[in-house]
Amino acid sequence: MTGTSRTRPAWQVAGLVAVTFVALLWVIEVIDAAVSNRLDGWGIQPRSGEGLLGIIAAPLLHGGWGHLTANTVPALVLGFLTLATGLARGFAATAVIWLLGGLAVWLVAGGSSVHIGASGLIFGWITYLAVQGFVDRKPSEILIGLVVLVVYGSVLWGVLPGQPGVSWQGHLFGAVAGVVAAFVVSERGFSRPHRP
Repeated sequence: MTGTSRTRPAWQVAGLVAVTFVALLWVIEVIDAAVSNRLDGWGIQPRSGEGLLGIIAAPLLHGGWGHLTANTVPALVLGFLTLATGLARGFAATAVIWLLGGLAVWLVAGGSSVHIGASGLIFGWITYLAVQGFVDRKPSEILIGLVVLVVYGSVLWGVLPGQPGVSWQGHLFGAVAGVVAAFVVSERGFSRPHRP
């Protein structure tokens, strides 16, 4: 051992975080199944005091194995790509999408529903990746955004109402929050030194 510290490349950390996040989703679903899906009640309950906690919990909860399975690969790929744009920026963008998207669902969605699932994050990551390259004026990020749109762009139709039991509001506000995040954590604004 030479005594020098070895740090992982950022892309490896991004991959590890994405895999860990998705593994956490699966562990939570195992626990939820073991307690007869009682955790799902912790989702976003619009305009309810209890429902505010759902803003934090909802992306971690899923309405069964099919729901979680459908979100697994997009969460791995898009979560990785979001963090690969820069770990601090990726975490900040995810926080904006998670909190702003959830708050908008809490404010606007129908009052008798409970909204759960990582889909809001996924829609937010899609729009964040699609827009942030243009905001930063970086050709490599524009290319990544275009590839993301080619691969995942068709799911953006999910922002429209239509399928019963699907939180189109979560999709819509996640997507809007992703665009907001692209501007909030832009490379120019995010890395600018703060002056006293």
